[in-house]
Amino acid sequence: MISLNLKFLVAVAVSSLALLSGCASTTASKADPLEGLNRATYAFNDAVDKAVLEPVAKGYQAVTPGFFRAGVSNLFMNIGDVATGLNNLLQGKGGDAASDAGRFLINSTLGVLGLFDVATPMGLQKHNEDFGQTLGKWGVSSGPFLMLPLMGPSTLRDAVSRPVDSYAGYSRYMDHIRTRNSVFALEIIDLRANLLGASSTLDAAALDKYQFIRDAYLQRRLRSIYDGKAPQDKLDKLEDDLSPPVAPKTEKK
Repeated sequence: MISLNLKFLVAVAVSSLALLSGCASTTASKADPLEGLNRATYAFNDAVDKAVLEPVAKGYQAVTPGFFRAGVSNLFMNIGDVATGLNNLLQGKGGDAASDAGRFLINSTLGVLGLFDVATPMGLQKHNEDFGQTLGKWGVSSGPFLMLPLMGPSTLRDAVSRPVDSYAGYSRYMDHIRTRNSVFALEIIDLRANLLGASSTLDAAALDKYQFIRDAYLQRRLRSIYDGKAPQDKLDKLEDDLSPPVAPKTEKK
C-alpha cells in the first residue's frame, strides 16, 4: 500500500539517524547535521518529481476543469480540519478547536461532504495544525532537519509525529485497498498541482534550491508553533543554527 510504504520510509529515515549522526559532516550547520544525506535525498526527490509528479500534475490541471480541482482541494482540506481541531484542543486553544469542529460539520453537510467551503464565508477561519506543532508547543525540540524520501522536508520531531495525525485521516478507515490508494494518489496529485506556480518561482529565484527549501521550512515551522508570532530570540537562534560553522583560525608561524 502506498501510504504504508511512505510511513515505512519515515521510520527508516528516523531510525537511521543514530547510525548516520556519527558520519555527519564537520562543515554542516547545527540545524542540518545530516546535510550530505539530505542533499542526496533531495536530489532523488527532485528527480522523481521532474519525471513523474510534475508531468502528472500538469496533465491533471490541463484536463480537469477548475471547479473540479477546487472541489477536490476543498474535500481534502475538510478532512484535514479533523486533525487540526484535535491538535488545537491538545494545545489548549478551545475556541479554535470549536471553530474547526464547526467548519467540519458545516462543510460536510451544507458543503456536500466538503466539496464546497461554505464555512469560511460564514466567518469560521481555516486553521492548520498538526501533531508536530503540538509537540513543539509542549516544548519538544525539533531535532535535526530531515529530507524524507518522497515526502520532502521535515524534522525529527515532525517525522515521528506524522503517524499520529494519520489516525484523524481517511486512510485508517478505508478497508478497500485499491480505493484507498486511488484517493491517496489523487490527494498527492492535487497537492502537487496546487504547487506548480510556487515551484516555477523557486526554479527561477533560488540559486541553491535545497538550502532555500530547508531554511523556509524551518522558519515556517518555528513561526507556526507560535501562531505566526515567534519570539525574536528563537528566530535569531534558528538563523545561527542554520549558519555553517566558522573554521578555526590557524596561527601563522
